[in-house]
Amino acid sequence: MKTLLFTLLIFASTMLSAQNPIEIKLWNGQMPNSNDMTRQIENGPIYISEPTLKVYPAPNSNGMAIVACPGGGYSNLAMGHEGTDMASWFNNQGITYAVLTYRMPNGHHNVPLSDALQAMRIMRQHADEWHIQKIGIMGSSAGGHLASTLATHYTDKTTRPDFQILFYPVITMDPTYSHLGSHDNLLGENPSKTLEEKYSNEKQVTEQTPPAFILHSSDDTVVPVANSINYYLALNKHNVSACLHIYPIGGHGWGYNENFTYKREWTGELEKWLREINK
Repeated sequence: MKTLLFTLLIFASTMLSAQNPIEIKLWNGQMPNSNDMTRQIENGPIYISEPTLKVYPAPNSNGMAIVACPGGGYSNLAMGHEGTDMASWFNNQGITYAVLTYRMPNGHHNVPLSDALQAMRIMRQHADEWHIQKIGIMGSSAGGHLASTLATHYTDKTTRPDFQILFYPVITMDPTYSHLGSHDNLLGENPSKTLEEKYSNEKQVTEQTPPAFILHSSDDTVVPVANSINYYLALNKHNVSACLHIYPIGGHGWGYNENFTYKREWTGELEKWLREINK
């Protein structure tokens, strides 16, 4: 009876944490790298006046934290199945979880990265409070591009993620196999080749790039699976620990949805991988 009561109390505590996150403004005062948006544009990217970090501290921390960047083609944010829906699942593993509401670039390529860098700083500032030793970045689709950009363009030890988790990510800005919506929204419609190469993250990998867990579907017609394959090959070439899981079906954008055929497989593999890198 005591064991059952203890289990119920732990479950209730976890659910309470997931339902009542801490919301933190990224910036106090003027935000860097303006995207020249002051209001919602009809049929344009969503206007985010105040980027935030929604944090779900784990009641029983295992020392890990993850910052999630939802996808949306750098035009909107899929906050549910690529963001907040995963909070309880990660909390139950002892992982503090945070969802980043980042600004849309609107053609200003440095804006989303500014917000992701600041999110990492904030998480490290609260590391003692939330009992965190390792902080990873996670992203889906265009959010996967932002996550991999942070992993390859971090500025110092404070902003470097300890690991990266990428769901069907946009990796390249090479227009022959990038997601063109993400490409145009991030860089503008006619960017220079130099700028395209800078944000083609398969070309920015070094030996210091953090370990990666990558997921994709072969039949993804939105973001070609070559994005993940080429990123994995670049990581492997530079001796960065990485694993790549490619499922035969699923298309694009499945996130934490129950109707994804291989949900049990990817959740099990990710749980195992996180335990291994936390040793």
